[in-house]
Amino acid sequence: MAKRVALVTGGNGGIGTEICKQLAAAGYTVVTTCVDAEKENIADWQAERRKEGYEIGYVEANVADFDACAAMAKQVESEYGSVDVLVNAAGITRDSFLHKMDRSNWEAVISVNLNSAFNVTRQFIDSMRARGFGRIVNISSVNGQTGQFGQANYSAAKAGLHGFSMAIAKEGARKGITANTVSPGYIQTAMTDAIPEEVRNSIVAQVPTGRMGQPEEVARVVVFLAADESGYINGANIPVNGALFCSF
Repeated sequence: MAKRVALVTGGNGGIGTEICKQLAAAGYTVVTTCVDAEKENIADWQAERRKEGYEIGYVEANVADFDACAAMAKQVESEYGSVDVLVNAAGITRDSFLHKMDRSNWEAVISVNLNSAFNVTRQFIDSMRARGFGRIVNISSVNGQTGQFGQANYSAAKAGLHGFSMAIAKEGARKGITANTVSPGYIQTAMTDAIPEEVRNSIVAQVPTGRMGQPEEVARVVVFLAADESGYINGANIPVNGALFCSF
């Protein structure tokens, strides 16, 4: 069997990079999206991954733009083949309390964090249905489960991702397609490292595990869900949050 192709949106971020690496290590042909390869230094990012033993491709696309995603899908399929595994990991934050939030910051977060999942998944779902196989993993957040001060936009988008997963899980189940959500808690990345130390310490104090998670702990779940053998896990939301929030 030819190597399965995995597309990771926003794969050059802190969690996305580890997802790309672990999928590549598991034998997938991995491709990430970026908005602007030059500004995001994708060539250097690729070189670092190559030093680590991973060959990862990229395509430019603004995932908040449906037409750009359509063009991106054609490029991916032309250069790498049909996409078997899709990880919707692209995301941004534009935090502020709702009574101070600009409309532009609401719309930006909804567009990148939620609309992008439709924009990208829509391009590949027909091919997955036709081939009788697909693995879709949407990266949400504990804040999509609990809500968070100053993140009405982000919490809404991340909650919406799991609703999206559950719906397409039902639609795709008889076609061999799974759609699941992974909801990380507080993960140590460049973004969380930039949080003031006293704030970061207060966050860790709330986590029963007593530490932040590592990107590889999130990626491990994604690779598990992407496997051919995970076909009966469908419509699930798997938390990776150190017992910060538990539900059933």
